[in-house]
Amino acid sequence: MIKAYSLFEGSFSVDSSKAFVPFDDKKDDPKDRPGSLFIHVHPFLIESNDGLILCDAGLGFRTENDELLIHENIKKLGFEVEDVKHVLLSHLHRDHTGGLVDVKNGTARLAFPNAEHIVQQGEWESAYDGKSSSYDTAIFDVLQRSGNLHLVEGSGSVNPEIRYELNGAHTPNHQAFHIETNGEHYFFGGDVLPEPEEIFRSFIAKYDYDGRLARDLRAQYWEEGKATEWIYLFYHSKSISIGQGAKKDDGSYKIVDVAVKK
Repeated sequence: MIKAYSLFEGSFSVDSSKAFVPFDDKKDDPKDRPGSLFIHVHPFLIESNDGLILCDAGLGFRTENDELLIHENIKKLGFEVEDVKHVLLSHLHRDHTGGLVDVKNGTARLAFPNAEHIVQQGEWESAYDGKSSSYDTAIFDVLQRSGNLHLVEGSGSVNPEIRYELNGAHTPNHQAFHIETNGEHYFFGGDVLPEPEEIFRSFIAKYDYDGRLARDLRAQYWEEGKATEWIYLFYHSKSISIGQGAKKDDGSYKIVDVAVKK
């Protein structure tokens, strides 16, 4: 039974400033935001035998009641924030890490205090080298002081249910995750496989560190998982956020929506 949930944070336009500006396709006109990418943001929550798993942490936006939106979304599903045991970080760009820290009354605290945070060593070092404005090191300072940071290198396992795979491509030290629990195989590709449409388009993106590798990895992940019932989690999807391969009449495969409404 699928036990993965999107913690949808909204739709946004992003231009060269790298600011995420809320975008409502019912009233906003894309022509008013030239040079922008239009994306959704979906952190994911997975129920595992070892507790809740969070895949990337969103933008860190807050509700009208001054609560982290990602916290509110977790509670709406009937879970407690304190029950998140692992935070799996594909990479450390702002739109994937903003929800790691909760700031109230001028004090910054770890948003998931009982969770082990899995980060690639090389990605951590890149965040602090000052070469990119895509990182917010103030967030990482809080994480480092917390004692909940687990730096890993290369590919390996966190526990019998969670595997990490260094794949680079989007950033030099980007990682993907395989979570196998309760009879399901979840695959979180982060920004190497952020949308289902990218499975069926062979292209090289300028926003990737290695666009050719990202293109090849997308094809590889689809070939590996389409017939073996991988459940794909698409972080920036505008259509299907949780999908699975399904065979068509002609023998080819399509992606179908398997998200569970809770």
